[in-house]
Amino acid sequence: MFILELTYTAPVSAVDEHLAAHVAWLDQQYEAGVFIASGRKNPRDGGVIIAVAADRAAIEEIVAADPFTVAEVCTYRVTEFYATKTAPDLSAYREQLPA
Repeated sequence: MFILELTYTAPVSAVDEHLAAHVAWLDQQYEAGVFIASGRKNPRDGGVIIAVAADRAAIEEIVAADPFTVAEVCTYRVTEFYATKTAPDLSAYREQLPA
């Protein structure tokens, strides 16, 4: 599982110019089953996405296609972790530690 932390590198007005395309991209990732939660940070200097994928390379490819990335209005920090404990409703995402 991955935590994707976005940090804006441009004024919010510049970010907002690409917001509709970013939301469409988010919707595509939800439909593909990659994203399970996302939202703005408070204060609004970026956002956070919780994602599942086969590996980091797949996540890096997805992040590179974000319209915010393409427009160079944000940077991403990608953190991989093992979701060994979850709320009952997220049990399908529970992982085992590698051997």
